[in-house]
Amino acid sequence: MTAPRAIWQGIEPIPVQRVYYANHSSNGDFVLLWTVLPAPLRRSTRPVAALEYWLTSPLRAFIGREVFNAVLIDRRPEARTEDPVAQMVAALDQGASLILFPEGKRNSSDEVLLPFKSGLYHLAKARPEVDLVPVWIANLNKVMPKGEVIPVPLICTLTFGAPLHLTQGEGKDAFLARAAQALRSLQPPVQP
Repeated sequence: MTAPRAIWQGIEPIPVQRVYYANHSSNGDFVLLWTVLPAPLRRSTRPVAALEYWLTSPLRAFIGREVFNAVLIDRRPEARTEDPVAQMVAALDQGASLILFPEGKRNSSDEVLLPFKSGLYHLAKARPEVDLVPVWIANLNKVMPKGEVIPVPLICTLTFGAPLHLTQGEGKDAFLARAAQALRSLQPPVQP
């Protein structure tokens, strides 16, 4: 219903291990990103998702675990029993690619992007050879607004940018600012 369209602007859709990181405005974001990947890439790509959201009902738990094979991260530091970065590194070490939303939660503000959490940096540091691919998801917040269950039939675009890697000696703040800028640069121009 959303008519998603992938634009491979800075990279080709080839079977290489990657971390696709994107802006986050809807619960449908990871599904849409996963859907536009070619089938061979989809089979090896796992979303990183909020455990406390996906385990709230048996149906969600089944979909998160069995359908999408999500890496379920507990966003509540006081309740965590596993290190989120270690969970993502383990998935990479098993050969998976990942879909990650470094804002950490859906952005329902007027800001283009929320500040990035540090996980993307720590992942880049732990596995510097893995491509970090920015993906701008445009229009999904209008297709699937928060609280809605029936999508509005509009076109969504997902623009895939050139991959990033952590450079030698690059600090966390500098890397996260560069990663956020690479993502922002893919945003389509605002129509008058």
